[in-house]
Amino acid sequence: MSDWFPLWLSLRVSLAATLIAGFVGVSIAYGLAKWRSRWSGIVEATVTLPIVLPPTVLGYYLLTLLGARSAVGGAWESLFGGPIVFTETGAVVAATVSALPFVVRAARAAVSNVDSRVEESARVMGLSEARVAMNVTLPLAARGIGAGVALGFARALGDFGATVMVAGNIPGQTQTLPIAVYDAVQAGDDAAARTGSLVLGAIAIVVLLLITQVFARRP
Repeated sequence: MSDWFPLWLSLRVSLAATLIAGFVGVSIAYGLAKWRSRWSGIVEATVTLPIVLPPTVLGYYLLTLLGARSAVGGAWESLFGGPIVFTETGAVVAATVSALPFVVRAARAAVSNVDSRVEESARVMGLSEARVAMNVTLPLAARGIGAGVALGFARALGDFGATVMVAGNIPGQTQTLPIAVYDAVQAGDDAAARTGSLVLGAIAIVVLLLITQVFARRP
């Protein structure tokens, strides 16, 4: 593979998506773990939807939501002078949506597993709910949250269907590494396809080792 732009773009997009999915996902997970209401099931189902939807269908929904004719896409274009779709920003949005459910599910399980007696002790000592969350709950759930964020990064890095629908396949602009591998296969360029696949596979193995050897260990 002579052009490494798709790899650097994929890393940029994945890191940005992981940061957004990490912040939003942990916030949603904490809310789902601590406050039950009639809306909790709807929120959880909506967040989990990207796991079960075909990636191209997810991409179509995002394309419809973010396109220039939509309210969101029109407002974005008015504010920033350009569209969301078929840009690197669109790739970040698609990767974020794909990564979010992995972060939420892992973080929710981790937060739910924190001993409520420890949290109650912190409240008795006078800590506010915000300080209990920041100083007690989230640090104790950090390993599970870290595993979810790592899985989210891997999912964002490997996203194909939603990204190609929302960001397109523009070489040198929006062509991520999974899309470049697909293009190489279509063009009969086995060397480029093999190199790209090996790089993606190596990163996936590193992430899985990180999860199993670091985050899954008992403190």
